Amino acid sequence: MAERSTAAVDVADSSDAQDEPSLTAKADKATADGTEAGNTEESSAGAPPGTERATGGKAPRGDRAPDLHSGHKLAGRYRLEECVTRLEGFSSWRAVDEKLRRAVGVHLLPAEHPRARTVLAAARSAALLGDPRFVQVLDAVEENALVYVVHEWLPDATELTSVLASGPMAAFDAYQLVSQVSQAMAAAHREGLSHLRLGPGCVLRTGSGQYRIRGLAVMAALRGITSDTPQRTDTEAIGALLYAALTQRWPYEGDAHGLAGLPKDVGLIPPDQVRAGVHRGLSQLAMRALVNDGATASRQEPPCTTPEELAKAVSAMPRIRPPETPFSATPAYPRLQAGGAYGPQAVHSAPVTPPPPLQSRTGTAIKWIVSSLLIAALGLGSWQLADTLLKHTDSEDDPQQSQLSDNEAKKKITSHLLKIRNAQEYATDGKLQHPEQVSNTYDKQNGTAWRSRSFKDQLAPNSYKDGVGIVYDLGKEEQVTKAEIDMLHDGGTTIALYASDGLTPSGPPSSLKKLSEVNENGVNAQLSLKKPANTRYVLVWITAMPNAPKEEWSQAGHKQGITEVRFRGR
Repeated sequence: MAERSTAAVDVADSSDAQDEPSLTAKADKATADGTEAGNTEESSAGAPPGTERATGGKAPRGDRAPDLHSGHKLAGRYRLEECVTRLEGFSSWRAVDEKLRRAVGVHLLPAEHPRARTVLAAARSAALLGDPRFVQVLDAVEENALVYVVHEWLPDATELTSVLASGPMAAFDAYQLVSQVSQAMAAAHREGLSHLRLGPGCVLRTGSGQYRIRGLAVMAALRGITSDTPQRTDTEAIGALLYAALTQRWPYEGDAHGLAGLPKDVGLIPPDQVRAGVHRGLSQLAMRALVNDGATASRQEPPCTTPEELAKAVSAMPRIRPPETPFSATPAYPRLQAGGAYGPQAVHSAPVTPPPPLQSRTGTAIKWIVSSLLIAALGLGSWQLADTLLKHTDSEDDPQQSQLSDNEAKKKITSHLLKIRNAQEYATDGKLQHPEQVSNTYDKQNGTAWRSRSFKDQLAPNSYKDGVGIVYDLGKEEQVTKAEIDMLHDGGTTIALYASDGLTPSGPPSSLKKLSEVNENGVNAQLSLKKPANTRYVLVWITAMPNAPKEEWSQAGHKQGITEVRFRGR
């Protein structure tokens, strides 16, 4: 495992290196490991049933936390910076990987700790999953009478606990939360991995709106938590997350995770009865995932007992669109009123008497001065007009000046439509979607399209499918400035353009020159290049697709289709 985990760390060597001081400065509460001491005080009322916790009382022999301090190095590379947790015989630290110059998290416990072997096995299993939707385990080692687990540290992510502290989530955000978390946990359970401690402190939201889950298998192993029904336990935990997102309340008696619990003796009431304005479909979905046999006030839906079933139920829901940005009208600027005060213009006002004409000697002198200035201004303006006309005539007579003007006009021509000569579908794993439909993307006909297959889970690097795409041949090297792509399904679609070395690229997209990338929620993607790129072959590479409902040609799931592709150049 030591060799494998070192390789896992070295994979990240391509990431941008940062100075050590900045790594230390970036640490914040959102990157803690989710095992804060405050979490150990949750009452049994604040935890979902079906989960067995480690017994309390005196700690067993051998679980004494290692006596380490800031500045201590592990394996000659992980320098401990700050202890964020110290309890139950283990400690968790923010550290710096001096080899890759980045922040990491470290769990430490003595090798003779009764849970040391379980923690080590859980960490190694989680590391083998390699799913980017989870905070990655980078190393799991036993040396010098210590067992330590090194994991990613995400300084720019925010704990769901902090998100919920500011209020309930909007319907679209809650939908994204339950969709992404249920799909991620479904993928983990397919590999035999469970979480068993999936609370708001273990879910992080990145700046792009993606959710990352930390502590898969490891958190339960550290705490000695087991369950006879792990899939049901994780499903109920996701239902509790959704319930909290909709209501800002914890769905059990007793406060937990900084949220107020439900009142005693009222039972589990639907979220739309706790707070007004809650999305009805999401409320029913939360009830189906929690321990209530799926019963709701208006419908009798079957309960969701596994993350896979919950993910399918989310996919079957009508799509919840993101809220539109409210239009802000142009502000009404105040007008200067009589007397120098600003305020709205009066509707009814007394007539204003014009000032008397200048009748005195001083007034007569002022009139003559003003008249003289007007005459001088008219003369100057006439002279400038004549000079401009003469210059214009000279430029028409000068062929060289005329040629320069034509060249400048040509430079202002931004782009023209490029002709697509050929195209071919591409996949890094060789598993194509519908290669016979590729020509539909540039036939300039309505009603034709190339369609991907329907995937249960989102595309992701190092996963079952990292992307789908098509390589286009422009016939000769062109200066490409823009691409316009019309699609079938709206929602989160990530598209990138790459300059390829042929219809069949010699390497993966990461080895090609990236020209542009966009995240599009509509069906018309516009990819503009910062500067023209000289290439004959262009790869359109899709790395994320919306979750679309069932159609006559495909099942519900993550999928996309392209109806037309246009390239522009100059």
